[in-house]
Amino acid sequence: MSWLPKSPKARRRLWAVAAAGPVLALAVGLSLWAMSDSVTFFVTPSEATEEAAPAGRAVRLGGLVEAGSVRRGADGTVTFTVGDGAARTPVTYRGDLPDLFREGQGVVAEGAFRPDRSFEATQVLAKHDETYMPREVAEKLKARGEWRPEEGSPKL
Repeated sequence: MSWLPKSPKARRRLWAVAAAGPVLALAVGLSLWAMSDSVTFFVTPSEATEEAAPAGRAVRLGGLVEAGSVRRGADGTVTFTVGDGAARTPVTYRGDLPDLFREGQGVVAEGAFRPDRSFEATQVLAKHDETYMPREVAEKLKARGEWRPEEGSPKL
């Protein structure tokens, strides 16, 4: 074996690295695989295609709550529509909405799309003051020309 070093000390080091390499690679691979379930992607209604946000995959849907779209059911279910100027997505949420949730305001809903492309939210996040909007939502609205500059620039 001419590729092995001649020094016994160097050979031991080489065998230690050769043994530790696969173990380290396996540990990194398992860690990345375990974290893949906790990654949540952010989409707007116009980006929420079947390829970008398949049914059942956990995503965050961000946009503005459309005026006149909030409907409250007797069983505690709330339905509303989130839009970004180019597309609209119906959202269903069961639970208590944040105090600052209202029509015409920015919202981020966490959940998953159903096969019919409606969105079932598990959590709804609303802005915390009059100028805050999530960075991703503000950038997407500015890119589409939907940003309302008369309301001032957002705190990002």
